[in-house]
Amino acid sequence: MERNIIHLDLDAFFVAVECKKHKELKGKPLIIGGQSRRGVVAACSYEARRFGVHSAMPMYLAMQLCPDALVISGDMEAYSKNSHLVTEIIANSVPMFEKSSIDEFYIDASGMDKFFGAFKWAKELRKKIMHESGLSISLGMSVNKLVSKVTTNEFKPNAEKQIPAGEEKDFLAPLAVEKIPMIGKQTSAFLYDMGVRTVATLREMPLKFLVSAFGKNGISLWNKAHGIDDSPVVPYSEQKSISTECTFENDTIDVKKLKSILIAMVEKVAFQLREQKKLTSCITVKIRYANFDTETKQIQIPYTSSDHVLLHTVTQLFDKLYNRRMLIRLVGVRLSGLVHGNHQISLFDDTAEGIRLYEAIDKIKHKHGSEKLVRATTIGVSRRVRMEMNMFKGNLR
Repeated sequence: MERNIIHLDLDAFFVAVECKKHKELKGKPLIIGGQSRRGVVAACSYEARRFGVHSAMPMYLAMQLCPDALVISGDMEAYSKNSHLVTEIIANSVPMFEKSSIDEFYIDASGMDKFFGAFKWAKELRKKIMHESGLSISLGMSVNKLVSKVTTNEFKPNAEKQIPAGEEKDFLAPLAVEKIPMIGKQTSAFLYDMGVRTVATLREMPLKFLVSAFGKNGISLWNKAHGIDDSPVVPYSEQKSISTECTFENDTIDVKKLKSILIAMVEKVAFQLREQKKLTSCITVKIRYANFDTETKQIQIPYTSSDHVLLHTVTQLFDKLYNRRMLIRLVGVRLSGLVHGNHQISLFDDTAEGIRLYEAIDKIKHKHGSEKLVRATTIGVSRRVRMEMNMFKGNLR
């Protein structure tokens, strides 16, 4: 059976939500992000993009390119609310879909051509989403997720485009290599240095050469250049929380040790958040005393996935919570109120340097393991404690 994979992408989502709230912003160059000179651009309108502004750009540079732009700090609560609204519309219309980020969705409409026409149905769903949410959304459809996503990116905003089966290679051929998902700046720069600028040229590269140059990623590059992607649409389920706990072999009253373990926990769950492209708005700290009395404290915070924000909050919660000065047998950290969102989206008031630091740290952790790069204060946390944290983390969601 021929696959029909639909990709839906809300157009300039953050900007669209702001314009929905404030009609006077529509049609104006708008930048969302940190308002200080050292802040970064989290999102921008298409009017601002015409001047060369793009997300993750330093704010001072964005303002040089587009000095008349309006700058606002953003409202993650409103973005999350509107994302949930669109998710509900889709959930009430299709039996199964994948939510890949706060503003992107995949639907497997394979087999629908027998009854209705997959692309016709997809266009009607798009119309329904725009009518009920008040937001613009673009649609791309092809035989797989890769080509559908590239289609949406090429023709948005306000797009609805189908790449018929068998035309994937012709569609991808003239595109620049960086238009392919997961080909970042470093890989595209490497390919450019080799004279590979378009997907058509990349397709001509022998598989053996790509593997020798990029390792296992070479196989992925070869497949993408040929429009091959067998990845399934993964059914969406809302993860409520990420938690980790540690029970000690010997009860302790060593506050320095307890805080070191809590810091190690926060590093773990914050990295997991960023790996899943999620943000949290609620932190809970838990302690269990030697007599098995258990107490928790939680606090609502602006959406984030940043270690330094979470560490500060967790330390404050622990200081307020631990007032009995009794022996402790267990500590735990829980992040809840999760939404989909990239790491940089939460850093409205952070610097470009801070974002690059987190990206570098996460890259090392992803490649070598999360325990290979830790804060100096957690070096004394034993391997056994870290192992126990790892085991418990997977069971508490």
